[in-house]
Amino acid sequence: MMRPMKLAGSELMFGEGCLEYIKTIKVEKVSIVVGGKSMERSGMLAKVEGYFHEAGAETMVISGVEPDPSFETVMRGAQEMLGFGPDLIVGLGGGSAMDAAKAMWIFYEHPELKTMESVLPPNEFPKLREKARLCCIPSTSGTASEVSRSIVISDNETGLKHGLGNMEMMPDIAICDPEVTVSMPAKITAETGMDALTHALEALASNRANYISDILATQAAIDIMENLPKACADGTDMKAREIMLQASMAAGMAFTNVSLGIVHSMAHTLGGVFHISHGLADAILLPYVIRYNEADERAKKVYDTFAEKIGAENLYTAVEELNRTLHIPSCLKEVIADEAVFTEKLDEMAALAKADGCTKTNPVIPEVEEFKELFMKAYRGE
Repeated sequence: MMRPMKLAGSELMFGEGCLEYIKTIKVEKVSIVVGGKSMERSGMLAKVEGYFHEAGAETMVISGVEPDPSFETVMRGAQEMLGFGPDLIVGLGGGSAMDAAKAMWIFYEHPELKTMESVLPPNEFPKLREKARLCCIPSTSGTASEVSRSIVISDNETGLKHGLGNMEMMPDIAICDPEVTVSMPAKITAETGMDALTHALEALASNRANYISDILATQAAIDIMENLPKACADGTDMKAREIMLQASMAAGMAFTNVSLGIVHSMAHTLGGVFHISHGLADAILLPYVIRYNEADERAKKVYDTFAEKIGAENLYTAVEELNRTLHIPSCLKEVIADEAVFTEKLDEMAALAKADGCTKTNPVIPEVEEFKELFMKAYRGE
């Protein structure tokens, strides 16, 4: 039976200039969660704060969210929020800042909870919005955390990533203004863009895919393949930036409802074990997984139909060609040089990928040994 769909929160703004929408939000105290210094350097943090001040709100900034945010950072942010008492939490930046804002929100609303395990299944997910609502303002066209029910938080002690999804975490307000993405360098634009493409293509092939998700994912993937090279070549191309941000958002609406596949299962694992950026891992793995999934008749038809739409002979070679254009390595060996270390971790990685929540919606469900083979093919470029 199909699951009920939720495409976004209550307010979804997109298009150039939509950042000004902040001035209409009725709010008293705002906690703004950011990563490093990029939002400060680009002037976006000051602009966002300025708009909130015009709306009569008081603001405070929680900074220093690292890539792959840790539980320690989440708890630090939640403590800062408890001292300030916001009625709106804003995640401003890439996926890490937005994921951290969502996680901080949970522990701000429920200070009685002390561990990440307390909100992971089989535990019941806590109710939110008793103290605050959530707004997300993405600076990258990739994670779609602004329209997603999911977060990924790293364990401080093991470094492994915990993925968590619940519709309670769908941001109430999403503001997708391409101006916020202009400061992103070409490398990050490429990697986060390939994350968005992976979202779209995995949603298309998902064993939960449906009529609405297919419409969103198909158009998103078409637009990403056309506009990502333009956004990387010229970061000031506002049209390409705008289309990328909207396509990323549409792909996010698709995958948050029908889930993903083993590109993400394997990328989550690689990120946890070898600390490879998520988008880069997605990009490298994607063509290998497409070839693997073609063993499933339905998935092959999905891929062939999409390849026809973009005028390609087949989908995996179209993705390989896009990766070359974006200067993305063709195999994992180019980013993890020591094969002995990689093979030493193979059993652990295969088991983690098998247990990942994204695996169950892949068109083909690999066994642990098949995951090992797939990791090695992607490593050696076979």
